[in-house]
Amino acid sequence: IEQIIDKSCLENSPSESCNTKPDPSTMSAVKKTYAQDGDEARQIAQYLPYFPFKGIPRFYDIGGFLEKPEVFQQIVDIFVERYNEIGIDSVAGLDARGFILGPPIALALKKPFIMMRKQGKMPNAISSDAYDTEYGKRTGLTVQKDKVKKGDRVLIIDDLVATGGTLSSAINLVHMLGGEVVECACVVELKMFIDPSEESGLPSRTKLFKSSNINHVPVWGLISEDVLTNEATLPEGYVDDGEEH
Repeated sequence: IEQIIDKSCLENSPSESCNTKPDPSTMSAVKKTYAQDGDEARQIAQYLPYFPFKGIPRFYDIGGFLEKPEVFQQIVDIFVERYNEIGIDSVAGLDARGFILGPPIALALKKPFIMMRKQGKMPNAISSDAYDTEYGKRTGLTVQKDKVKKGDRVLIIDDLVATGGTLSSAINLVHMLGGEVVECACVVELKMFIDPSEESGLPSRTKLFKSSNINHVPVWGLISEDVLTNEATLPEGYVDDGEEH
């Protein structure tokens, strides 16, 4: 997907042209250092075990890398390098695991961090419409009205993207306030939901984004299910006690 960074701009062009922020609509053509499922991603994937949880055979647990400071730092560094190059104005993290990943990335980039929370948690907030996820229907996300200004280039962060329902809610919030979403970034992207066949019965993220008029917003994940092969060793008496959130 992404390849090694092109250094020719720095060598052959004035510094001003190298610092130009890319148009989000053409950002997929911008070369980056880190590729999805590249060497670094495969190393990190070892620390993302999956469990049978919430009725899902493969629930990927970010607690695996959170307990390894060097691995967590590596993930933050990868995202910081990517978005320092692209250029953003703020980082929005999604309730709740986006609150773990977003702040260290925002701090390293020296950019504001914005919370996108469940309803009824923040004053002076607007809400998006209800949305569907792989777990079921959810009420809309909220963001405080003064956190995104017209023309702001916002990076949306979460731990995992599957059907894209939560991301679509966050994107709509940014657009409601006049901002633009530069990219939605996740540690894990489940590609099986990007554009599945009708026969599979799986929800399609592509169709959802098109129906919401947000299909121009790029989504990037560092690791896909193709390399997430670390099945957790279940302790004796393990019970799937996952609850709806």
